[in-house]
Amino acid sequence: MTEILGALDGVRIVDLTQMLAGPYCTMLLADQGAEIIKVEPLDGDHTRIIGPYHVDDKLKAFGGYFASVNRNKKSIAIDLKTPEGRDLVLKLCDGADAVVENYRGGVMDRLGLSYEILHARNPKLVYATIRGFGDARTGKSPYSDWPAYDVISQAMGGIMAITGPDKDTPMKVGPGVGDIVPAITCAFGIVSAILRAHKTGKGQFVDVGMVDAILAVCERIMHQHSYAQTLPAPEGNHHPLLCPFGMFPARDGFVTIAAHADAHYPILCRLIDKPEMATDPRFITVQDRRANQDVIIAAVSDFTRQRTKQELLAHFGGKVPFSPVYNVRDIVADPHFKARDMLPWVPHPGLDHEVQIAGVAVKMTETPGKVRHRAPLLGEHTDDYLKSIGLEAGAIARLRADKIVA
Repeated sequence: MTEILGALDGVRIVDLTQMLAGPYCTMLLADQGAEIIKVEPLDGDHTRIIGPYHVDDKLKAFGGYFASVNRNKKSIAIDLKTPEGRDLVLKLCDGADAVVENYRGGVMDRLGLSYEILHARNPKLVYATIRGFGDARTGKSPYSDWPAYDVISQAMGGIMAITGPDKDTPMKVGPGVGDIVPAITCAFGIVSAILRAHKTGKGQFVDVGMVDAILAVCERIMHQHSYAQTLPAPEGNHHPLLCPFGMFPARDGFVTIAAHADAHYPILCRLIDKPEMATDPRFITVQDRRANQDVIIAAVSDFTRQRTKQELLAHFGGKVPFSPVYNVRDIVADPHFKARDMLPWVPHPGLDHEVQIAGVAVKMTETPGKVRHRAPLLGEHTDDYLKSIGLEAGAIARLRADKIVA
């Protein structure tokens, strides 16, 4: 049976990224069929050694962190600091649709691999970057040269200032959204720029600042500030504009309910045995319900805290927007994620059994994205790609002996 190819089949991308933001971006493209050539330093992407390692892993070539965001890619190891290594990357980029990197500003320029050099060789090439504060080519920030990680972009982009248990306690968001949101944003930019390059023959520079992407996700704070002259602060587990919309206690944990809309609020009142609240003048409009949210939250909480999460799921599910607050064991046990192929099993070097990773969220009917193969070993495909740019076996052996490739 012929495998159905992804929507980005035929797109070749040279991936010069490390850690999370860049690799997550190129993973999204790989999941949809793009050919991702992951160019690693000779000692590998630093996330290879972070772990966690499976207890049965005999090889420890890479841990769960690397496996999760580098599936569907090919690995070639090159020392970019050598002239020979630089020339190899230039040749790889000559035949590529895009190159992606997340070094600090100026690093690629110093290596002789700048946008201007690559664009001159391959005018159709899309050159994409993810940096903490963006690239000077699209707007020089006073912080352009500063390093940044997830927690930095979460802090400056505004998401921490509206997250937390109370108005005085900002809090980091659990997953690395300071990396992942810029990654998703950049993947969108890359696909958009490649589409245009295929139409016009002209590539361009795609630049995503991590803090910019977080601010874009926090768009609500800007209209609250600009339209209402308010200073948004953490709202705990409820919404600053809508009610009921948030987290409520259960007998064995917590659940979420979003029944703020006129269509759902009367149904919720009936389900919590408070039908009179649907016609109470204090709660008629969305604005009324927000203004009197303490009464509503208390009434819903009185009902939910007496029941388990599963009892509440059976009671509310499908009638109003509702979910238990799941941990990962709950996720693995829930039939939704199996039905949606969100928990794929993949082989792992050094193990004689497969492991689970998070699946592909973008579903397509004609060209379904999928996890086609595990993350690569370091330099697993070096020989293949060096041969593809014209090197003979003897030349490859010399490069390896000279520690230019691995």
